[in-house]
Amino acid sequence: MPTDETLTFDRRQGKSPDVAIFRITGPITIRNMFELQDEFRKAPPPVTILDLTNVPYLDSAGMGIVINLYVHCTKAKTKVATAGVNSRALELFRLTKVDTLIPMFETLEAAEASA
Repeated sequence: MPTDETLTFDRRQGKSPDVAIFRITGPITIRNMFELQDEFRKAPPPVTILDLTNVPYLDSAGMGIVINLYVHCTKAKTKVATAGVNSRALELFRLTKVDTLIPMFETLEAAEASA
């Protein structure tokens, strides 16, 4: 399992100023998630999109920060969506039923179009 790979991310504005996109690269695991978690705890914009296109794997702790982001955004009355979830990560989303809470899009373009 690729748990020691580096996790990188950047936050950028989407096509609309109300949209923030977190482009994440690498596995999201207990070993590397804390900086990402700190970023998610900041005040959310009206719409947050997690671009998971380059995330090959996330463990239960990684899913936990996705869920925490959802809760944080819900409390702030803002929206969150995902884009580019691969089949391996999609199984975890389905197993935990997170796919029923967070809108999921195949591409970043589709997620932005729905914002």
